[in-house]
Amino acid sequence: MSSAGRWQRLRPALIGFRDALMLPAWVVGLGLVGVGSLARDIGYPVEVAVLSTVLVWAGPSQVLFFASIAAGAAWSAIALAIGFASLRFLPMTIALLPLLRRPGQGVGIQILMSHYVAVTAWTEALRRLPALPPEQRPTYFLGFANALILVSALCTYAGYYLAGAVPVPVAAGLLALSPIFFMTSLTVGARGFGDGLAIFLGLALSPVASWAIGGGFDLLAGGLVGGTIAFVAQRWRRRARAGA
Repeated sequence: MSSAGRWQRLRPALIGFRDALMLPAWVVGLGLVGVGSLARDIGYPVEVAVLSTVLVWAGPSQVLFFASIAAGAAWSAIALAIGFASLRFLPMTIALLPLLRRPGQGVGIQILMSHYVAVTAWTEALRRLPALPPEQRPTYFLGFANALILVSALCTYAGYYLAGAVPVPVAAGLLALSPIFFMTSLTVGARGFGDGLAIFLGLALSPVASWAIGGGFDLLAGGLVGGTIAFVAQRWRRRARAGA
């Protein structure tokens, strides 16, 4: 393949990498500074902290992992707890993969792309991918998501050596950056009555689901109920308008 052809294939990935560095990667990365600090506090080496970011790729699950180790929990219990905490990524992956699948695409690349699905990568992909030609979407997504992980790994590394220098309230605030960015992106990307209602119901039902269910299933239950109500309401509204 000529150099021009290689450039055309890599161009979407480089654009995705650049777009992530404009803001999203730093929002996610700063949120993981506290993970590095937590790993150092319990006596684990910096390599483990960085590896947890690359492999687990979920701030709340990483915090749960290191906090459970510090509490002396059994490894089986830790694995089960992290598994439940990560259940929220399953419907997100199911929703995103149709935008990324291409004819002839192997299962391996689909599994790889599924690993990158996290809150920021998911919301930004849903917002950005529909505007791209279908054949460029997987490459763009991989460039975007790899920038997120690279910056997050660097921030985890920095957080490890900043342990003690960053006040606890600041570290806690940094962890909240990603959910705030997620809500902002989700709201900006809302495309009508149904999306807005789903967001509102998700926020309203989350405390109820957490109190009634908990155990990692609360987000799934709240999202399922709120999304179903919003879907039915949107269908009813369209039929009412069509019949008017």
